Amino acid sequence: MNNKIIIAMAVSATLAAPAWAAEKPVFPTLTGKAPLVIAHRGASGYMPDHTLEGYAKAIELGADFIEPDLVATKDGVLIARHEPNLKDTTDVAKRPEFASRKRTMKVDGNDEEGWFASDFTLAEIKTLRAIQPRGDRSKVFDGQFQVPTFEEVLALREAKSKETGRQIGVYPETKHPTYHQQLGLGLEKPLVALLQQYKLNRKDAPVFIQSFEAANLKQLRKLTANKLVYLLDANDVRPDGSIDANVPYDHVVAGDKRTYADMLTPAGLKEIKSFADGIGPWKPYLLSWQAMVDPKTGKAADVDGDKVVDQRDMTLTEPSDVVKNAHKLGLLVHPYTFRNESKHLAANFQDSPLEEYRAYFALGVDGVFTDYTDTAVAARRLLQK
Repeated sequence: MNNKIIIAMAVSATLAAPAWAAEKPVFPTLTGKAPLVIAHRGASGYMPDHTLEGYAKAIELGADFIEPDLVATKDGVLIARHEPNLKDTTDVAKRPEFASRKRTMKVDGNDEEGWFASDFTLAEIKTLRAIQPRGDRSKVFDGQFQVPTFEEVLALREAKSKETGRQIGVYPETKHPTYHQQLGLGLEKPLVALLQQYKLNRKDAPVFIQSFEAANLKQLRKLTANKLVYLLDANDVRPDGSIDANVPYDHVVAGDKRTYADMLTPAGLKEIKSFADGIGPWKPYLLSWQAMVDPKTGKAADVDGDKVVDQRDMTLTEPSDVVKNAHKLGLLVHPYTFRNESKHLAANFQDSPLEEYRAYFALGVDGVFTDYTDTAVAARRLLQK
């Protein structure tokens, strides 16, 4: 990023409200409509992930869509959890009656130790309680809320749409679909069946189905007309701002060596267009950040001197062409994940999450996955004034 851009962003950060109010409200999205606010795992900035109470709170805060991650129980019921491994998001580790269920399983080729949803019936899952998985967030609600089924999430969505008078969308993610298929607990048919039950199995329904695996989306395309979104992950951002991309697990299984970064090239995006309606890239694929390198260690430097190297020590690079190239093909772009904590904000944003949203909205993203629905809604509203 050149100095003029950095200075301009710094000035707008210090004068955020007046500057935003003075600007013409323009959203360079694919449709020209305001970007969607997608409540990542519910109101996860404030409450434990994936609970009915968290989804309800996110809707109260203005979310357009709520996002349940889906895994399967032993008896084939879809529940909302971030991972098949329950150790970080429930109190299972403190339940002596389930101590013997602890084991090591391979998830996408990697050994994981813990308690896995596929070893529990739904009745057993319902005895567990959700906990906050992130150590830097409030634990005040730990142990209070059940683990919901996907059917319960759909029922909540329907009820809240009627209650609020606005159409609340649902944005389910199939977690580790190849892993679930290997267990004989495929996610695709139960997911589509539930959407059909709630009269949501149609192209114009307020539904996006997302997955990190193209093979999963191709299978879903044969089962449903719902809009599909291909998620794109990475291992990390290198000090120079380039992306250390990983290989999708379905590619690993198929012997395909292409990384997620390869799928974001013009050729890769063209292929995605053949089986999906949009992409959900990790946000540095669109606007990355780079570090100052410590000449003694060759690693990223602690610029602000707080003895921790995080995004506050990084400055933004020039935006990529991913949004522009995706829009040329008619693909929606919904990057993830936006968080308020300063350690997740590049130095250019001067501790203001509003400025981060502003930068990505300026790129033309069609929606954002956020842990803090209220902040995303406020950022969008400022641009609409």
